This record gives sequence, structure tokens and C-alpha cells, in this order.
Amino acid sequence: MEPRLRDNLRVLFVLIIFSAGSSEHDMDWRFCGTWRHGKAPLMLNVNLTPGCSNIFVSANRTSLSINGQITAQCRRSDMISLGKFGLESQEKTQFCLYWEPLLDQLKLQLVQKKKVRGENLILCQPARIQGNCCTDLSQGPNTENAAYGIKDGMVNKDFITDKIMTAYSFQGAPIKCKKLCDQQSQGSSSVTMASDTVGMARAQHHCAHSSEVEMKEDGRGYNVTAPATRGVSTEITTTVYLPPALKKAAKLRSKVVCTFFKNNSLFQDGHKHRILDDVVEITVENEVIINLSEPVRIGFHHDKMQSRRCVSWDTRTDPLQVNWLEDGCKTEQKGAKYTECLCNHLTYFTVLVQMEPRPVRHLLALTSITSLGCAVSVISCVALIIYLCRKSKRSKEQSVPIHFGLAVSLALLNLLFFLTGVLANVGGESVCPWVGAGLHYALLSSFTWMGIEVFHTFWLVYMVFIPPPKPYVWNLVGFVLPALPIIILAAIGDIYGVRKVVPSDDVSNPYLMCWMKENHEALLAHYFTTMTILAVLVFSGVVMLFLVYKEIRTRDEWRQNRVAFLSIWGLSCLFGTTWGLTFLDFGPLSDFVLFLSCILNSFQGFFLMLRFCIVDWIRKQAGGSGLGSTSTGSTRQHMLQPQEKS
Repeated sequence: MEPRLRDNLRVLFVLIIFSAGSSEHDMDWRFCGTWRHGKAPLMLNVNLTPGCSNIFVSANRTSLSINGQITAQCRRSDMISLGKFGLESQEKTQFCLYWEPLLDQLKLQLVQKKKVRGENLILCQPARIQGNCCTDLSQGPNTENAAYGIKDGMVNKDFITDKIMTAYSFQGAPIKCKKLCDQQSQGSSSVTMASDTVGMARAQHHCAHSSEVEMKEDGRGYNVTAPATRGVSTEITTTVYLPPALKKAAKLRSKVVCTFFKNNSLFQDGHKHRILDDVVEITVENEVIINLSEPVRIGFHHDKMQSRRCVSWDTRTDPLQVNWLEDGCKTEQKGAKYTECLCNHLTYFTVLVQMEPRPVRHLLALTSITSLGCAVSVISCVALIIYLCRKSKRSKEQSVPIHFGLAVSLALLNLLFFLTGVLANVGGESVCPWVGAGLHYALLSSFTWMGIEVFHTFWLVYMVFIPPPKPYVWNLVGFVLPALPIIILAAIGDIYGVRKVVPSDDVSNPYLMCWMKENHEALLAHYFTTMTILAVLVFSGVVMLFLVYKEIRTRDEWRQNRVAFLSIWGLSCLFGTTWGLTFLDFGPLSDFVLFLSCILNSFQGFFLMLRFCIVDWIRKQAGGSGLGSTSTGSTRQHMLQPQEKS
């Protein structure tokens, strides 16, 4: 009897587990696959109606279709061109379809082959909690496989088939949305929520909470407060102030609905920015409210942060994509943990946190220093070019063409950097791709010429009996070689354009410049070209400084402190080692390092001219002997101009 009793208890235990699991309903749903299509113009067909029966996802050579009844109130019938995403250049596209029944939201993500982040298309916008939700989507009959269609279908993390299917069918089950909220509230062990906001251990998702306000002709405004989270300070909440001007602007309706969303990942628009957990939607049914004479005030309490700005979701320009804009909203930062948004229209509102690149402290001071330094450096480089041209006529020194190339590239770099802000504001995207490419070329050319200075010095100090390469070789390396990556990047496209540099003290007023854009391709180009060459230059410059010091430290002239200092200082300017401060911009001394780097590098043209003036002065003090020699050179020449020995 004992074995039989044990088996009965085991069956009973399995039934209990099964019955408990069957009461759980899906809080969200995700279907992913690879769309095999042709290299032709592609379309997205959407046909969604309210109800809860099924959803069909089908695909062929030219179109991806999403049809069915799973929404509470979303009704959409569209044929959308996918040409702007560049999918037709490849034969397959990965995609995921996301469904959140509590928010009545449907999103399609298209992932291009060369992009880490995909394009998010909002098919049904997030809405306040409805009476009925459509959930527990189960797989129905699928169509046969074909040459074009959906390959590697997957629901959540469950793989379906690796065959190419022309269509997938999923059937839904209606349920009271309140049950889903209750299920979340009971099933979450990581957060304790209020009665109308719930959390879940995986994503801490919350049911949207709505409040309706009946605006009256009493000339006063109304305050609406989001429900606070139980167990958390009541200060951590969101408040909305509806001004009297809103009643006057609403011509047909007087009822205003404020919906508070929490932790909705589908509102996010990319990697460079992150929105707060709180999003507020303010609407008047069937009316578009803009240009209010008195702004709506939305107050957000949040964790301590420095850089943030108020944004609203522009659903009219492109309702398919999450497009957060600052237009129509003013940001008031009242402390590090509270932000108030003053907006003159109604839509979705939140606070956008800058993630990458980080906001720049003391941007105005740094910009002023850079502009002054670039202007002085341009004038200094022009004077140095004139000096070197005259010197080349009366001297046979082999280093003069190298100094000349460095002076020309630095003059171009400082001139473009000095003008980049003006050109970005005046010309915008029509001018900035050209200016950005030119600025990048001038920077790479300057780094290359500094590297040539390092290599030439090493050659003359350690390979005395072997003549160095001819000047035309240096010109090819210094001027032509840096142009190759610029041409390749320009051919790829979408690399150069307007770049926004956000100040930490006024995030709503960024500084515009012509440079690389803030997308993934431009970031890779920056690291593989600029940062790689800079790292090689700084490392080789430091090594060369050490080798030169080792070579001349035993000579009599080195014991003169003035001469020793000028040796290292002059060679540091030529070898570009001051750019190494770029890699030290972190920690408590980051502001000091940033200012020091800004001063040294923007005034680099001036320092180079000053270096040559001092060398000439020392040469005259020595009576011209040795320093002007083109045979072996003097000891002092080894120290101050080791690269000018022939």
C-alpha cells in the first residue's frame, strides 16, 4: 500500500502545481523571427481592430503583415513603407513583435544587419488600463513553408521551428485587466505596491493609473497626483498642475485625463538616452491642445542626477516611432532630485536623462578658451609657415619639410575648429557633413605629422649613417594617408553632421558643432580612427622622449636647468604627448585635467611657434656655430633639435 499511496500523493502534488500554474496569465508576449525577403521596396501592412480573438503575423517577398483582434481600443489600418530603414539592401531582417495587454500597446522592432539597436515602431500607443485585456496568446495553425517568409520563429524564449513559414497564427483569451494587476501584486516579491499599482519580479511593471478631472468655469487650476508606492516615501511621486487656460483651449470637452505610467520599457528610444521610470499622458478626448497661454506643470521626483531635460512624445510627426522632443517644454531643475516641466501642449511627458555622451561641465569657459587658443594658433601657424618657407631657401636641414607639414595641418585644424560652431548654427546639416569630414581629416593629418616627427627623430638619433626618406614620402604619409579613412567613412554615409555638446548647467541649450554624429557607426569610426591613432601617437611620443633623454642626459648642456626644460617642453609639443591628457579625464581631478588639456592643445600652434623662436634665440646666443651646421650638429642641437641633424 505504501508505494501506491506514494504514487497517489505524487499525482496530487503535480495536479496542485499544475492548477496553481494554470491560474497565471501572461503579462506580456513577444514573437521574434527572421523575415526572408527580396531586395525590393518593402512594406508593413497593419490591420488591427478591438477585440480578443487572434493575431496573424505573415510575410512574403515584399511585405510583412500584422492583422487581428487583440486590442482593447486600438484600431489601425495602414500600409507603411519601410524604405527609410534601408532594409531592401539585405535579404533578411530580424524582427520582434511585443504585446503588453495592460497598456494595450503593440510594438514592432526591426533589427538591421549592421546595427546593434533596431528601429522601434509603435503600432498601438500605450494607453490607460482598460476593462478587458487580451492575453495568454497560444499558437494556432501555421501555413506551409516557402522561399520567402518568417524563419526561426520564437515565442518569448520558446523556439518553434527553423523552417520558413509564410504565416503564424496566435489565439488570445479575454480577461479582466484588474485580474492581471492583482496577479502582479500577489506574485511580486521584490516590490510592495499600492492597490492600484503593481510590480513584478522580472521587470517591476506597473499598471497604468488614470485620473479624470472635470474642468469648470471657475477660473482656477487643478492639481492631480499620481498614487504613491506603498513602503516608499510619499515624496517619490509625480504631480500635474492643470492651468485655467486649459479649459479655455478645450472647445468640445471639459474632461481631462491624466494617465501615469511606471517602468514601461517600450517608451525607451535608444542607448544614448534613458527616460525616467515615470511617464505622464495628459489628454482631452478627440482634441489636440497646443500653444497654451499658461503651461501645464508636471513635477517629477527622482534619484539624484545632474543632467536631465523635459521632453514630450511627438505623436504627430511620426506616430510609429518614439520621438522625444524638447519643443514646447521648459525644464526647471529644482535640486538634484526634482524636475518640473512647463509644457504648452498635451501628449506624453517625461524627463530624458543624458547617458552618452555625458554633459560637459564648464562648457562656456572651455569653449571660450578653445576659441581664443584656436585663433592664436592659426595666426602662430601662419607665421611659422612663413618662417619655415624662408628658412628652407637658405638651409638644407631635412626636418624643415616635416615642420612645415605639421604647421599646415595644425593651421587647418585650428581654423576649422574655430569656425565649426558658427557653421553648425548657420549651415546646419547642409554644411556640417563637409566641415565635419574636413575637421576629422585635419585632426588625423596633425596626428600623422606628429608621428612623423617622432619617427624622424628616432631615425636621426639612432640611425646616424642611414639617410632618412625623401620629403615627398613624408608628404604622401602626412597629407594623403589620412584622407583614405575619411573617404571611406564619407562613402558609408551618416557619419558626419551636426553634433550637440550638452552643458551640465543648461541641458536645454546645447552647443552645436560640425563633427561626427551620435550614432553607432560614428562612434565606431571615432574609436577605430581618432582614438586608435591618438593612442599610438601618445605612446610612441612618450617612448621617444625617454630615449632622447637617455641619449643626452650625460651631456654638459643638460645640467643647465633652462636648457633641459626647453628640451623636454619643445619635444613634447612636436611629439603630441599633450594629447595624452585626453585619457586622464576621470576622477576628482577631471575638471583640472580637462582645462589643462584644453589650454595645451588649443594653444599648440602658438607653443610650436614659441619653441622655434626660442631655438633661434639660443642659436644666436651660441653664435650660430654648430646649430646651423648641416653635417653633424652640436650637442645643444641634439637636445633642442635632435630631428634637425643631417
